[in-house]
Amino acid sequence: WLNEAITAKIDEPNAMTLSTASAEGRPSSRILLLKGADERGFVWFTNYNSRKGRELAEAQWAALTFHWVELERQVRIEGHVVKVDAAVSDEYFASRPLLSRIGAHASAQSEKIESREALEKNFAEAEAKFGDNPPRPAHWGGYVIVPEMVEFWQGRRSRLHDRLAFQRQFGGWHIERLAP
Repeated sequence: WLNEAITAKIDEPNAMTLSTASAEGRPSSRILLLKGADERGFVWFTNYNSRKGRELAEAQWAALTFHWVELERQVRIEGHVVKVDAAVSDEYFASRPLLSRIGAHASAQSEKIESREALEKNFAEAEAKFGDNPPRPAHWGGYVIVPEMVEFWQGRRSRLHDRLAFQRQFGGWHIERLAP
């Protein structure tokens, strides 16, 4: 369905909602961009010290949701989350725009800051320190969600939507149709 969303020229077809939970079970969701998908799972990159990074360190489970309103489609994914290899994070970090790479050094994501000026000062200091070749910070890298459940939802005018859930079982997938 992602390819159909791309063909339909949907803005940010790889935008997804990542949902995590704290150790106390308090949920948190935010929009991120999918950066890769393969036989293992779905990949994104972020600051490991951010709220989402801390929550993933506590409970290595998460959910992703893709929603393409124009196509009346949604995909939900639930699964176990692990960090990608450092080499994968290094390669992706090097491909990012320069200002994004500097920003990864300048921003203590999810932490309180004094002001916008303080953030801009941090950025200027990181830019002066690293120039055109900032290395990947140790606190920044990728995650992959290894799916245990994938649900495809197709909207219908009648509100009798189609829902197919794929559950991973013993190396294969069990398919169930769910009521809307």
